[in-house]
Amino acid sequence: MLARRVIACLDVRGDRVVKGHRFVDLRDVGDPVALALRYEAQGADEIVFLDISATPDERASLLDVARRTAERLFVPLTIGGGIRTSDDAARALRAGADKISINSASVARPELLSECAARFGAQCVVASIDARRDPAREPEHGLNGQHPPRPGEPDDGESAVRPPTTSGWRVVTHGGRTATDLDAVAWARECIARGAGEILLTSIDRDGARSGYDLPLTRAIADAVSVPVIASGGAGSASDLSDAIRIGGADAVLVAGILHDGLVTIAELKLALARDAIPVRRVA
Repeated sequence: MLARRVIACLDVRGDRVVKGHRFVDLRDVGDPVALALRYEAQGADEIVFLDISATPDERASLLDVARRTAERLFVPLTIGGGIRTSDDAARALRAGADKISINSASVARPELLSECAARFGAQCVVASIDARRDPAREPEHGLNGQHPPRPGEPDDGESAVRPPTTSGWRVVTHGGRTATDLDAVAWARECIARGAGEILLTSIDRDGARSGYDLPLTRAIADAVSVPVIASGGAGSASDLSDAIRIGGADAVLVAGILHDGLVTIAELKLALARDAIPVRRVA
């Protein structure tokens, strides 16, 4: 088994890192440059900056933060949020990103993934997929006794009238507030066919809940694609990371809130994974 990655995620609004539950009730947790360097020192294999604002001014601020971070960071940096064109992607890469993460814009125009892969290479393109359990069709079974969480409220009533998904998970956009007609597993396959080199998979049901990753969702996506899958949404303990890798089939795990709140360090998480016989890169 190849070494599994532990990735620190920083949701950035303007020039500050924020954290919430299902992308709402946001609270300030610190300076992005300082936090990125702290997590690198703890052993993070990669850092992800996600711009959760919708304003061009704050997006420009994020690129400035990325430049200042990349000057001092020695692990790969991914930037996501607000990338709507290949020129947007180019600006993020010029600011120091190693990879760009594309979410809502690719749902609106899937050709964007192909354009970025052709221009920058698949290794730079991360397809970010936010998925929610479909109230119209629950998945047939869980994994390892894990019971599905209660789905969130239908998005403005849209989920209740949309046709059921095949897999039981629906792609949502805008922080989980807007439902689409896309089945999450089928969409993941299309993202790879269009050139994405990696999947960043977030369970909106689990985001910020610290109740563990959605293992059936993670496994369904991991089994459907041939590229690495990053599990996101729900990390509450080291055992959750282990389950996402061993049971969910994830190649990497993304962690945010439990790091920001100082409940655990990345070094401690990696030590726990190693005790579970999961290979990880050494902490310096």
